[in-house]
Amino acid sequence: MKQVEVQIMGQGYVLGCPEGGEQRLTAAVDRVDSAMCKIRDAGKIKARDRIAVLAALNLAFDLTEKAPATADAPADGQQLQDLLNRLDTALGVDGQLL
Repeated sequence: MKQVEVQIMGQGYVLGCPEGGEQRLTAAVDRVDSAMCKIRDAGKIKARDRIAVLAALNLAFDLTEKAPATADAPADGQQLQDLLNRLDTALGVDGQLL
């Protein structure tokens, strides 16, 4: 697994990335950074962990809206849990979201 350094809301993170997955990881980081900066720039929420949770929920909601449930990908909350698990792993020493 390759280690990739990224920036989200000005904070550096070192993330594990499978070989050949750098472009997808970069696109995902860009989406998360954009979502978090949009919430932060609205000025109503200041705490980074709250911003991260709201951004994760917004992105997960977008996923369920664009990808209806199928036999292979049920929309029963598993996608959201998988996303939260991946975010917890990415945050590492910063702590878990929930």
